[in-house]
Amino acid sequence: MVDVDFCIVGAGFAGLTAALRLKQAGSSVAVLEARDRVGGRTFTEVRDDGTWVDRGGAWVGPGQDRIYALMHEFDAQSYKQYAGGDAMMIVDGKQYRYKGAAPRNLNPFATVNLGTAMLELAKMCRAVPLEAPWDAKKADKWDSITVAQWLDHHVPSLAARELLETAIGGTYTSDTSEISLLFALHQMASGGGPEFVFGIEGGSQDSRIHGGMGAVYGPMAAQIGDSLYASQPVRRIDQDDTGVTVRADGMTVRARRAVVAVPIAIASQIAYEPMLSVDRSLLHQRMPSGAVWKINIVYDEPFWRAEGLSGQSAAPGTPAPVTIDACTDTGTPGVLCVIVEGPTARALCDLDAAQRRADILDSLAARFGAKATSPVDFIEQNWTVERYSGGGMISHAPPGVLTEFGPALREPCGRIHWAGSESSAVMCGWVDGAVRSGERAAAEVMASERVAVA
Repeated sequence: MVDVDFCIVGAGFAGLTAALRLKQAGSSVAVLEARDRVGGRTFTEVRDDGTWVDRGGAWVGPGQDRIYALMHEFDAQSYKQYAGGDAMMIVDGKQYRYKGAAPRNLNPFATVNLGTAMLELAKMCRAVPLEAPWDAKKADKWDSITVAQWLDHHVPSLAARELLETAIGGTYTSDTSEISLLFALHQMASGGGPEFVFGIEGGSQDSRIHGGMGAVYGPMAAQIGDSLYASQPVRRIDQDDTGVTVRADGMTVRARRAVVAVPIAIASQIAYEPMLSVDRSLLHQRMPSGAVWKINIVYDEPFWRAEGLSGQSAAPGTPAPVTIDACTDTGTPGVLCVIVEGPTARALCDLDAAQRRADILDSLAARFGAKATSPVDFIEQNWTVERYSGGGMISHAPPGVLTEFGPALREPCGRIHWAGSESSAVMCGWVDGAVRSGERAAAEVMASERVAVA
């Protein structure tokens, strides 16, 4: 048995941050990670030519101060997401090239409808308390309907509706009919509003890290060192008056407190003795993750740039609904990232690899030309079936969940504390939110032990 001050379950950014801050404060830790790698829902792969590819979370943006602080701590540099040239959008069978947030030559009704909907979303976001969205004046109303129902009443333009469905549903990797409006408003508000969530320059996809996310989580894991144990899925956590006993497949850890820093759906697979609080137990049953593929397609060069395109495109209803330039800071080789979410992602799961590749490349060729069909590498990451992620990049709340069970997101259950991006009041759903949650959980367990000693 390993005996430490604190045990951390999960070595994504939340767990690694909690462990790092605890070690730096002089505490002993054991980090148990189910996978054979660290990084959680971020995953950097370095190819033979030295090119890195982020198969999971990849971007940082303004206001994400805690991930930037970690980058500074480990001397990781950022570079701007490529946004030169025109973006592309295919709506109602028509192809638009444009600069800015949306095509100016979209039909006037759709343009006005899209603009007013974004303004209304921003206004509602400002009315949501970040620490307690369930206390918003209209919380009960907003939590009783889905995003789809709100769109039904506020976005009559089919073109505008299709674009917002793609943007909002894609963010939560699920159909908008599954997502509470209050949850969507809180998540958007946590980043500063819808413009930040959906934006590139000055938004959530403003910059990337030189060397990928692994340039940060790798050094973090190295500093934690022998206190980190991979391939150790935790099956059970027992707690008593003096501590917790954490049982994994190949080891047992005794600690004063535990920090569970895994996605909510995965936390539900751990057995707890005694049982967790009723609200936390029911929360585990009510916040699923969605479906998402992230496919990095590598070309000899970023040919779209030479043709005046940014690589950013949106084509709702196709096998490649969203694309973005994913090149390194050198720009060579060319990397185009295809992001497929929600029902379309589930449909891709039913295809064999050859058909899936063919459908996606055909979809790209319709946008970018024949060169799109001749990649040198095709790197698929299906987060939908990742055993220890439980699905998409963020768990979401269906109607009724936040107002009933929201406070349980961060409330400790005895000696068990919770971390994870979904529990962060600021930058919920981003890597920065995961870092914030890890720092909060580390401070909580240390404060709890100081109180206990006193």
